[in-house]
Amino acid sequence: MSIHISLPDGSIRSVDSPVSIAEFASSISTSLGKQAIAGKINNKLVDLNTIIDQDCAAQIITLDDPEGLAMYRHSTAHLMAQAIKRLYGDQQVKLGIGPVIADGFYYDIDIANPLSVEQLHDIEKEMHKIINENLPIVRKVISRAEAIDIFTDIHDPYKLELIHDLPLDAEISIYEQGEFFDLCRGPHLPSTGKIKVFKLLHVAGAYWRGDSNQKMLQRIYGTAFPKKAQLDEHLHVLEEAKKRDHRKLGKELDLFMFSEEAPGMPFYLPKGMALRTELENFSREMQLKNGYQEVRTPLMMNQRLWEQSGHWDHYKDNMYFAPVDAEAFALKPMNCPGHMLIYKNDLHSYRELPIRMMEFGQVHRHEFSGALNGMMRVRTFCQDDAHIYAMPHQIEDEINQAMTLLDDMYNVFGFEYKIELSTRPADYMGADELWDQAEQALSNVLDHRGIEYTLNEGDGAFYGPKIDFHILDALKRSWQCGTIQLDFQMPEKFDLTYIGEDNLKHRPVVIHRAIYGSIDRFLGILTEHYSGAFPVWLAPVQIKLLPVSEHYIDYALQVKQQLMQVGIRVQIDIRNEKLGYKMREAQMEKVPYILVVGENEKNAHSASVRQHGGADLGVLSIEEIISKVAEQNSAKSS
Repeated sequence: MSIHISLPDGSIRSVDSPVSIAEFASSISTSLGKQAIAGKINNKLVDLNTIIDQDCAAQIITLDDPEGLAMYRHSTAHLMAQAIKRLYGDQQVKLGIGPVIADGFYYDIDIANPLSVEQLHDIEKEMHKIINENLPIVRKVISRAEAIDIFTDIHDPYKLELIHDLPLDAEISIYEQGEFFDLCRGPHLPSTGKIKVFKLLHVAGAYWRGDSNQKMLQRIYGTAFPKKAQLDEHLHVLEEAKKRDHRKLGKELDLFMFSEEAPGMPFYLPKGMALRTELENFSREMQLKNGYQEVRTPLMMNQRLWEQSGHWDHYKDNMYFAPVDAEAFALKPMNCPGHMLIYKNDLHSYRELPIRMMEFGQVHRHEFSGALNGMMRVRTFCQDDAHIYAMPHQIEDEINQAMTLLDDMYNVFGFEYKIELSTRPADYMGADELWDQAEQALSNVLDHRGIEYTLNEGDGAFYGPKIDFHILDALKRSWQCGTIQLDFQMPEKFDLTYIGEDNLKHRPVVIHRAIYGSIDRFLGILTEHYSGAFPVWLAPVQIKLLPVSEHYIDYALQVKQQLMQVGIRVQIDIRNEKLGYKMREAQMEKVPYILVVGENEKNAHSASVRQHGGADLGVLSIEEIISKVAEQNSAKSS
């Protein structure tokens, strides 16, 4: 009897007897057979030697597919683990987990002595030897008892713990390549010889399973690509990212600092505060033009509120609590419950809706110390939060307007972005029919706008589905910033109502919306995006004044005062240093304009102007300079 196999293009192929994925790929074309590394059967990834023995939907996976590249890197992680065991002894090395991550992989290992950079080179050499051996990578399904026996025999506590945590009905498999084997569900490349290009990057400490009460392991990071040119490009991006690291630039440019007295909580220095203020003012201006009203809610509210909102059940482990008058209070991790109380403070008519409420609200969330990362992962940050209270028929219009606002603002920074639609998580609140309605409304807006988006099933907030905006910076790295979330649950929990046209009470819908997400994190992203050379309108210092000698300090101070009077952020360098030295330093500070003043400039009420990067704009009058900066401030340009 024939087996019918549906392909992604809609065509159906028939085979007379069971075939492996490899054989099926070759039957389609010789080149596809050579490129095939795995397959999908009914949307499940499988190894190349998996047999198709019944009607199904099938897809051939190559290294050009995202799943194929992930599999390639996963197999490279196993290759690295095998090389480490060969070099340092099977009994001396215990393996934790070795997953694929963005742009690469890592493996956590338990080994007595710390690994050095030189040892990473040794591991790479051994990996190349194993590639040359072209060992078949073979999957074996085993019983739970067999798995326990196997990893008990080699005294591997980490794999045993993983086995014991698997569901009782889980299929357990190991992958073998030569003398090496590992607990893994796969799939993997057919052989080690398929791995071509890789690089081990660095070693870091990592607690077993992310638990600070567990043993500290060594985490070896690496990356792998099918082609050397791809690896070279990636390594170039990593090198460029080091130069742009916001922690490094933040210190060099005097933007912000951190202190042991407040781990994970940024201190803004004057220049950083100027930058943050400009970001807030820009967002405030854009939102007020779009009909938002600004509010402010308390930093602390009592436990009853968080129980009512649902955060107590879903988020309390990430919150900070303190007793106040014998009652438990919490620092707010989110602004939404406070906004619900503001809405409920008054009666509302359908004529008022939509009500768009915005806040630059400081929030606190507990993060493990090991997860803290400059401005990108902190324990307190300012969220540019908004909540839109709307009638059901206004939902799609309001989401449309919110998307337009995000698009307008991201364009100012030169950000492209990708969109992700996240649906209900496992711990969602509320009725299924409301979730169906909410998810449909979000997908309708995206479809009507003709926007490409990725479906991220199960990653919505506990109170509603969401649209997430992933911006791409100058290095094409992705950062999740903006979000639009549709919520039918909190209006129920807070009993929010409006008086409808029929004079009866009705329930509004709430749309949660953020643009920067975290202003602090967005500032860190911008620092790396611009490599610290911010556009004129955003630059903490827009003009640096350099008198050629002490005789012209008074004139420079007059110019400074004139510039400050019209709102230009300006500094003056009156140190007794050579002009060339002061100019180089101003260039390193990435100030957009350097103004040099001497006798001729004083007499003509002008300045010699240089742009960051060295372009000489010649001598301009102070009025021309003011006009130029004002125009760039207004246009939000460089």
